[in-house]
Amino acid sequence: MEIRLQKVLAMAGVASRRHAEELISGGRVKVNGKVVKELGTKVEVPRDKIEVDGKPLPPVESKVYYLLNKPRGYVTTLQDERGRKTVLDLLEGVQERVYPVGRLDYDSEGLLLLTNDGELTQALTHPKHKVKKTYRARVEGIPQPDKLEEMAKGLQLEDGMTAPADVKLVDILDGRALLEISIHEGRNRQVRRMCEAIGQPVLRLRRIRLGPLELGELKSGDFRPLNFTELTSLLALVGRKIDPTVVQIASRKKGPTFDKTPVGRKSENKKYEGRGPKGRRTEGNKAEDKKPESRNGQGKKAIGKRPEARKTEGRNTRNKFGQTKTR
Repeated sequence: MEIRLQKVLAMAGVASRRHAEELISGGRVKVNGKVVKELGTKVEVPRDKIEVDGKPLPPVESKVYYLLNKPRGYVTTLQDERGRKTVLDLLEGVQERVYPVGRLDYDSEGLLLLTNDGELTQALTHPKHKVKKTYRARVEGIPQPDKLEEMAKGLQLEDGMTAPADVKLVDILDGRALLEISIHEGRNRQVRRMCEAIGQPVLRLRRIRLGPLELGELKSGDFRPLNFTELTSLLALVGRKIDPTVVQIASRKKGPTFDKTPVGRKSENKKYEGRGPKGRRTEGNKAEDKKPESRNGQGKKAIGKRPEARKTEGRNTRNKFGQTKTR
């Protein structure tokens, strides 16, 4: 499949797409030994030999997308000067160098997207796309309805007014409220500061949704690849489609993945264990040995067999006008 040259340069990590266009226009890129200056030029990876400033183009890395249920006690930076554990320590078996999309602070937990798709990361974190993030916050005390309304309309924080948010009281336990808060801004510790502003400091904070992605039943510390439907919906938020030449997709099943054993956790016999779409137990990627009976009980040969035409000779029938005639 042919792809625009500037896109290939961007995917290889040489430069942003705009900078890649400048490299091409400046005559610094060669394709199969010839200088290319036309921005519309298309190439086929890995068949065509591409050079930038006389150096071979690094191989284009397949794009991967993982959903992690971050536990408390991990930082979302790639390295920590204080020696604390990072979320990358949880991604056992992942070969690609991935990066978190946005951040969850050290004491927060929940849904975190990690990918090596820099273009998507930049788009999802850009304010213009207004990607909604939903949190569950257990707070001290029980906020009054007027305080929740104030939070929903926007609060004055030290770095300015917050945008309108979706806020609702989910439940109350031992005199402490559980709030569900949806925002599209990405300010540092924003949800915690919003709750403090109304006098209800956060005791525990968990992110449960990011755009079309949901945390679901994924256990704390586990991760899994996005399925086809999730990735398609996520890319659509920023006006993109799946590029099959560079994207690795864990599952092309449409709808929620049927896996109940995440990538980051193996079963005891080291085989896949999960449930099929109807909840039946499967093991070793094979369904039960018992074959389902066909609907008419006659086996495969009966499938597609046309029923015999009904004999209508000598019978009275009615036409659409209600008149009776004998055939």
